[in-house]
Amino acid sequence: MEQVPDLVVPVREGAVNEQLRYALRSWAAHLPHRHVWLIGHRPQWAVNVKHIPTRQVGTKYVNTTVAMRAACEHPDVSDPFLWCNDDMFVMHTVDTMPVLHRGPVREVEAYYEARTSGAYLRGMYQTRALLETLGHDDPLSYELHVPMPVGKKGMLDALAAGRHLPVLHKRTLYGNLAELGGSEVRDVKILHRRPQGYDEASVWLSTMPDSFTNGSVGMFIRRSFRGACRYERGGR
Repeated sequence: MEQVPDLVVPVREGAVNEQLRYALRSWAAHLPHRHVWLIGHRPQWAVNVKHIPTRQVGTKYVNTTVAMRAACEHPDVSDPFLWCNDDMFVMHTVDTMPVLHRGPVREVEAYYEARTSGAYLRGMYQTRALLETLGHDDPLSYELHVPMPVGKKGMLDALAAGRHLPVLHKRTLYGNLAELGGSEVRDVKILHRRPQGYDEASVWLSTMPDSFTNGSVGMFIRRSFRGACRYERGGR
């Protein structure tokens, strides 16, 4: 019988992190898993979780790469595991986590070029360029706000290949080098308090701190998971 995977979550230091609280509630209800591993910070209210402390002295991109490597190198973390963020919510029950991607990187670049610039977009360019040198002429983007299945050796190989990039898109590098394939979906991140609309029937949702705290999507998520779960002090 195949073992259900662990959930691995990088958590930044000092955050109250109500998004994590509700993400944990959603995973406990809807996403089959063995253990939850918090990498970096563990809030005082979090119980029944595994914890790997890390030093968070770099950018958020560097810190999450440190967390990823720590998970891959820890012998007790399942292989594969599911890489999650603390703002990813599973709204309906799934049997197993599918592999999902966002379509070709070139199309995702065009989306961001029309809206922003900066380190994240430069990292996207650099990660695609690296993949092209490694034989992936039209790579897929795996930079979605949904959990991602990760094999330890493949991810460590990807981190080694991209170690010179200051903003490594590690999900994308790993997904292409490991030839994960998967199904294309749109990203589910809700950026604003009053979005154009989100699908309450969607299995996956993700928020920004403001859209979670003050937006209609945050109200919907909090309403969906009112009760404390086994990962909260006083929960069950």
